[in-house]
Amino acid sequence: MKRDTLQHPQKCQRIFVSDCEGPISKNDNAFELATFFIPNGNKFFALISKYDDVLADVFKKPRYKAGDTLRLILPFLKAYGGTNEKIKEYSSKNVFLVPGARKTLLFVKDVMPSFIVSTSYEQYISSLCDLIGFPKENVYCTRVNIDKYKVSEKENKRLKELGGEIAAMQMLEIPEHAKSVHDFSMRDQKTIWRLDEIFWRELSRMKSGRMLEDVNPMGGHEKAKAVQNVVERLNNNLNNVMYVGDSITDVSPFKLVRRNGGLTVSFNGNKYAIREAEIAVLSGNTIVTSILADIFNRYGKDVIIELAKEWNYPVLEKYVKPVFRKHLSKLYPTKLPQIEVITDENKERLSRESSAFRKTIRGEAVGMLG
Repeated sequence: MKRDTLQHPQKCQRIFVSDCEGPISKNDNAFELATFFIPNGNKFFALISKYDDVLADVFKKPRYKAGDTLRLILPFLKAYGGTNEKIKEYSSKNVFLVPGARKTLLFVKDVMPSFIVSTSYEQYISSLCDLIGFPKENVYCTRVNIDKYKVSEKENKRLKELGGEIAAMQMLEIPEHAKSVHDFSMRDQKTIWRLDEIFWRELSRMKSGRMLEDVNPMGGHEKAKAVQNVVERLNNNLNNVMYVGDSITDVSPFKLVRRNGGLTVSFNGNKYAIREAEIAVLSGNTIVTSILADIFNRYGKDVIIELAKEWNYPVLEKYVKPVFRKHLSKLYPTKLPQIEVITDENKERLSRESSAFRKTIRGEAVGMLG
């Protein structure tokens, strides 16, 4: 779902790019699919997601990136009856938007080129675009055709055994500043070694293991490549990009945009997002995204930084359009949603506060995922 022909903008035209799950929707579609199709799928997915964090952020495993959880779970979804149609049907019935998200996306796409860059499966993103009315040609996501893989009953049985084994494992705990497997507890070292054996040895010998080679999730550096692709197709520059994300899969695009002078916003982000973004937003409604996007489009990054440093009603009078101020005052009559510039001094506090707030919006299970 990539756009092939984009109009060339006028000089200094701003560009809006957002992750989907978190800044736009409350879902973690892959987690929900695993929970729906796989017995104890919530525990199964949570363990693999934490393993994903270890491989991507701690070990920095070659040819592995944040978000590759979406390829690791595919053989197991297949074993338990997952098909393209069933994944699409489930996804279309289970899109849960962050309040205000539809209005935000429709507003932003009318004032500047707007794109979604998401790790999510295409079946889910397509359903979300249909619901919101967002152009599918402006979306980058994970393509998967699970139907093309033919798996024997014997292999299905073994996958189910492995799935049960993974779901029964105790959750990994990542030590602060861990750099290698030896920094983990002996229990977690054994878990990591066993997962390595399952995914990189046993599954690689199965026909379903082809999914781990064929499917390339839109996470990590693939998201950064997508942002770069958007900029090049629009004949623009990265310093005109506003990127909104919330998780470990946004670390690479955050770094790319920030280092090139663009604006990076963590929307109810976890510790990985807070670590890399410049602005932290804690909000139950996306009107804040609308306001920041509008100001970025009209004034640029410096004014956003100024606004975030003095985020109060008097400053809003100076920069925020009356229509947004009116809506904001109705939603938050006594206390504004939290916006701060992320600094070395407040990063640890914001990481705690944002991670906790994230769970109130998306639920405890999804909020804990990387």
